[in-house]
Amino acid sequence: MAYESFNILTSTAVPLPIENVDTDQIIPARFLKATERVGFGDNLFRDWRYHPDNSPKTDFVLNDSTYTGKILVGGKNFGSGSSREHAAWAIYDYGFRCVISSFFADIFRGNCLNIGVLPVQVSAEFLEKTFAAIYANPDTTLEVNLPEQTVTLLATGEKESFEINSYKKSNMMNGFDDIDYLLNIKSNIQEFSKTLPL
Repeated sequence: MAYESFNILTSTAVPLPIENVDTDQIIPARFLKATERVGFGDNLFRDWRYHPDNSPKTDFVLNDSTYTGKILVGGKNFGSGSSREHAAWAIYDYGFRCVISSFFADIFRGNCLNIGVLPVQVSAEFLEKTFAAIYANPDTTLEVNLPEQTVTLLATGEKESFEINSYKKSNMMNGFDDIDYLLNIKSNIQEFSKTLPL
């Protein structure tokens, strides 16, 4: 499933300074029945966003119009728990293209990279500066530069680098998942196959 390519994202951000956010909180298990990657955004953080009667919880950040944007800034150890791909699907379907944290669970990180959500791991110090900047001014803008592998607080110019697997980086910049990548090099594969003994 091809997705929108990711190069440089400039956006405001939504702060969620909660540590150990697990995948069952991101998308509760009762919403995992669908097999397509659409519609999960409606239930992103469902139990934190809504009361049992489906009325919005006004104190939860996604229900606060003060904070908007394509970047979600989370606390340490974001995406822990079960390996469900649906957690990454829900984040993408809601409209986030990047999640910033000081630590990600490995499987969640991989699931995000496979569907076009960039997980940016920064130092605890830079994460705190980011939260402080957002709370001081909800209109503060971040620049996430994938080619340069940097994230910058544009108001102050403070910047930090982040790591990413080179293969996943290339796929993100081209809007490829693993299948798209193979289809893109189909002719190379076919040519190579001709060199193999029958």
